[in-house]
Amino acid sequence: MKNLVSLICIFFLSLLSVESYSQSADEATIKQIFDEALSNGKSYEMLHDLTVNIGPRLSGSPGAAAAVEWSRHVMEQYGFDSVWLQPVRVPHWVRGQQELGRIISKKKGTVSVNVCALGGSIGTGPSGIAAGVVEVKSFEELKLLGTKGVQGKIVFFNRPMDPTKIDAFTAYAGAVDQRGGGASQAVKYGAVAVLVRSMGLNQEEYPHTGGMRYGDGNKIPALAISTKHADALSKLLKEEKDLQFYMENHSVTLDDAPSFNVIGEMKGAEFPEQIIVVGGHLDSWDLAQGAHDDGAGCVQSIEVLRLFNAMGFKPKHTVRAVMFMNEENGLRGGLKYAELAEKNKEKHIVAIESDRGGFTPRGFTMTVPKNVRDKIKSWKPLLEPYGLTDFDQEGGGADIGPLQRQGVPVMEFLPDSQRYFDYHHTQEDTIDKVSKRELELGAASMAALVYLIDKYGF
Repeated sequence: MKNLVSLICIFFLSLLSVESYSQSADEATIKQIFDEALSNGKSYEMLHDLTVNIGPRLSGSPGAAAAVEWSRHVMEQYGFDSVWLQPVRVPHWVRGQQELGRIISKKKGTVSVNVCALGGSIGTGPSGIAAGVVEVKSFEELKLLGTKGVQGKIVFFNRPMDPTKIDAFTAYAGAVDQRGGGASQAVKYGAVAVLVRSMGLNQEEYPHTGGMRYGDGNKIPALAISTKHADALSKLLKEEKDLQFYMENHSVTLDDAPSFNVIGEMKGAEFPEQIIVVGGHLDSWDLAQGAHDDGAGCVQSIEVLRLFNAMGFKPKHTVRAVMFMNEENGLRGGLKYAELAEKNKEKHIVAIESDRGGFTPRGFTMTVPKNVRDKIKSWKPLLEPYGLTDFDQEGGGADIGPLQRQGVPVMEFLPDSQRYFDYHHTQEDTIDKVSKRELELGAASMAALVYLIDKYGF
């Protein structure tokens, strides 16, 4: 009996020893990942090349085509096992010459304001549009005004992002419907155009562009106005309800253009048929360099594989970095990737996107079964030393949404949100707004999570 008790004790002690060793080994590997990223990381170097030497990358543009070739070249240069292009046809919208916006006031005279066309908007024509303005803060207010209050006017959607929301993405979600659907709603009541308050939390002179969509009916021009000038227009409207607004833009939508998703992978040593995806979207709006949105996510995803190569780490599962094309105004890349994954009967065990900027890491959002979330949260002690503490929020990125609909667990890298909407979809989204250290920390955070998923599965 004594011997039996001793054997049982030895057995359980050995289990504890294995668990302790495993945690120690994981701590060492994760530290190695962060050490490599912070000492020899290439994320910022890649981002500088992408944003400065190529610049804006709106789908269908020469910049987007150059970014495809850049991505392929970089991943081939880093020696990934396979690199290939996945063809996809994308929308081709062109902004045209500089937009004009003017308040025409009897009291103040003509006041120039900063506007930009929303992505997908039709143009006003060379003569522009001049009309009275009606201000609303919701679709409900618009409906109450009806045709009588809207016919022949420019509808000015002026609902701000809620500054009391601590998470800036929550504030964005509470305001962005007027950008996306404002034109299709206003045209029902006879509006000739819409003007939408920019999606920003601060008082800014520059406007924010972004995607909008038309319904099946008539189409009217849709422009964004800077937050500072939105407030000025709102104030003048209270003093002078019959003021006029002049807008001019020359946007056109051309035929769909050929483009590509760009994919690089490291083949799994034990389960090559099971795929872990990391990715970002290669396209960006045309007003700036697309540094945070989403050059940061692209280079961080490439860096995950580069870090593993540099460490000599061989994953058990296949790890892919996907540069999705056309997230901003169509999601064609994400849809095509999921379509081919299903057609080819590929087995994705998880998809992780980075599309919230290259800021300080906070954690990961996820839409996964409870047992998967619990397992990921059990790794929290390994990740907390690197600032990764938030694993409770729902969500995955837009590009991997089509994979989610196929039952794939999806996650999104979660950095600090406070500065993102200072730059989002504006002329200010440039490389000088990105901290090299924060960017490299984000890449290491993604690599650490991929390492744990690869080692332990779900």
